[in-house]
Amino acid sequence: MEFAGYVLTTFGVLFLFLGGLGILRMPDLYNRMQAGTKATTLGAVGTIMGVGLINPEWFFKTLIISLFILLSNPISSHALARGSYRSGIKMWQKKDIDAYKKALESQEENEEAN
Repeated sequence: MEFAGYVLTTFGVLFLFLGGLGILRMPDLYNRMQAGTKATTLGAVGTIMGVGLINPEWFFKTLIISLFILLSNPISSHALARGSYRSGIKMWQKKDIDAYKKALESQEENEEAN
């Protein structure tokens, strides 16, 4: 179990590093948030669960922490992205699809029709 813990911790640290690179390399806020959220969620959970496997007496605590991270990171990222979009932060110029704008427009049309 200890070896699996070290492997999981190593993969977690690698994902955290790649998430940091993604934050630096991506062109706009929304892409940076995606890279940061997905990679750091996997990285944090991998690292924490690896520590839980290395120290079995901590496993239950690390499991609860991991579940909290898995539940809270996507929700907080979504809230930040939605707030950023509504406050007018522009998307990358080369991105030609704005699905959220289309959804907002269709929602407004439905509200006007009712």
